[in-house]
This record gives sequence, C-alpha cells and structure tokens, in this order.
Amino acid sequence: MTLTGRTRLAGVMGWPVAHSRSPRLHGFWLQAYGIDGAYVPLAVAPDRFETALRGLAALGFRGCNVTLPHKEAALALADEADDVARRIGAANTVVVRDDGSLAVTNTDAFGFIENLKARALGWPNDRPAVLLGAGGASRAVIVALLDAGVPQIRITNRTLDRARALADAFGKDVLAVAWDERAAALEGAGLLVNGTQLGMAGQPPLEIALDALAGDAVVYDLVYVPLQTALLQAAAARHLRCVDGLGMLLHQARPGFAAWFGREPEVTGPLYAYLAEGL
Repeated sequence: MTLTGRTRLAGVMGWPVAHSRSPRLHGFWLQAYGIDGAYVPLAVAPDRFETALRGLAALGFRGCNVTLPHKEAALALADEADDVARRIGAANTVVVRDDGSLAVTNTDAFGFIENLKARALGWPNDRPAVLLGAGGASRAVIVALLDAGVPQIRITNRTLDRARALADAFGKDVLAVAWDERAAALEGAGLLVNGTQLGMAGQPPLEIALDALAGDAVVYDLVYVPLQTALLQAAAARHLRCVDGLGMLLHQARPGFAAWFGREPEVTGPLYAYLAEGL
C-alpha cells in the first residue's frame, strides 16, 4: 500500500513491543480494505510514556493501542475514560480526538466475549464460570462475564490473597477459591477460563482435572502460544467445546481499527490463519 500525505497513522506502545502481533493484524486489514494507513510498533520506556502519549496528536496519529507496562498509566493520563476502562482499571486503546485530547477504553472485555460467542455459540451463561488467575487479563474477563449475565464467577489463583482482592473489588457475584480446590470449583460450571500464563510456551504446565465439567461446558484458554495448549487438548479429548486465545486478540482490535481508520473490520478465517502462522 502506497502511503501519502493523507495517511492515517496508528500504532502500539509498549516496552518491549517487538513481540506484538498487532502490526501484523492491523496491516492485514489495511491491505485487505485498501486503506491509506499505517500501524507501527512504538517502543516507549515507562519514563517517557507520558511524553509519547501526549505527542501523538502533534505527530498526526489518530491513536494507538497500549500494551504492558503502560495500560494503567494510559488510564490515569487520559482526558476521558469510558466506564469499561475504569471498571477494568486499565486502558488498551487510545483515540486522539480532533482537539488533540485523548479518549481511552479497554477492548479486552469486548474481545473476550466476542471470541467466545463466535467460537462457542450458545455457551451456557446461566451457570457459574471458573476463572484461573487474578492478573490484569482476569479483570477484563470478569467485566465481560458479569455484563453477559453469568450468575457467579469463581476465581482461583495460586496466591489466594490476590483472588480475594479481586473478588472484593467486584462484589458478591465473584467468589475466591483456593488453588488446591480449583478442580472441585468446576462442579456445575458452564465455562472454564485460563487467565494465567500456565501452559504458555516457556512457562510451567497448567494442571487441572476436568472431570467435574458437564458435557456442554466450554473451556477457554487465553494463552495462544502455543495455539493448542495442553488444557485445550485435554478438553477436546473429553469432547468439550474449546476456545483459544488468538481470537480474543483479533476481536479486541476491531474497535480501535474502526475508530482510527474509519472501517469496521471483520475477523475471518484467512485473518485467523495469517495470525496463527508460527504459533
């Protein structure tokens, strides 16, 4: 795609940022839709983040994604933050408005639930969900599930105090469960979500027995390197519906792309295959 003086600019800020697949993802859409635009990686150290974020308008950027370690700082620095970003406590998408002010949101909850609906249509959201992990991604998952009407979320973490803190932050419908009781917590659940790094390439394995899950339950692993984790393989062996984490990455990018480049993008089979290469 030839760039012109009217090229729409966006990117992703992180430290480091070379590992991000977002430029590959947005580049696919820009090429597919014939848009005069560019999406670039922006390696920004934490002590320069505010300067870089405030400088987007002067450089003609329409906005950016924000990844680790800048998500909480982006929320704090924004001129306006929506309710979802405030509930999650972090922002991952920045839009530069015409007056140069910065509006932020967090699209992780959107990406999580859109991927779930696309991959497991009719998932049983009238039953409890079990969430492994109490990190930043887990906050987005909780917001998404509560908004989807899930009656109870059982969150378990290797450090119980972190699970309790998260449960306290979201109220009575979120319960903390000891890590040793994670398998028992699956009783009656319609959804299991792995929000930890366990099972990721280079990380320790995730060990959990799935025996208590009903046959119509869904198992969702936010890990996508490898794409088919040991958890998903074990779930598939039990004929459970499986959802991998790559789709969440694809769907969470949709709102930002629409805001920056003026086109609502689609998550398609060819896009999924393109991003899955090498995983």
